[in-house]
Amino acid sequence: MADYRRILAAIDLTEDSRAVARRAADIARIANGSVHLLHVIEFVPIEPMSDTLVPVMQIDDQMMARARSQIAALATELGLPPNSTTVEAGSPKSEILRYARAQSSDLIVLGCRERHGLSILVNRTEDTVLHGAPCDVLAVRVR
Repeated sequence: MADYRRILAAIDLTEDSRAVARRAADIARIANGSVHLLHVIEFVPIEPMSDTLVPVMQIDDQMMARARSQIAALATELGLPPNSTTVEAGSPKSEILRYARAQSSDLIVLGCRERHGLSILVNRTEDTVLHGAPCDVLAVRVR
């Protein structure tokens, strides 16, 4: 684990993301590395079958501010420095991979939920990150 010096924890700011962030922080402590928390606010079209390629719902300043406040509180709870958090807007799959490359991350830590039924056929964020990551990926099983 000594190779994991720059750890990226991709979190969704749900209660489950605490377990993901804690796991990343534990690994960083063991490896004498650093952890950075990343949250991506996803564009969600109001009309999924619309002909337009532009997102219908705009991400406003209030949403970004609320996310920044929540991620800062989590960083404080974990004893991380104030500059160890980032909130981005866009596609979580793309932003996690882009950010990991830009920061030369050694490890990406993210949550993984069990899938049932038709959800097995859907390409989830963890699948895309696993197959596109420039580094190792740790999927922490959450509820």
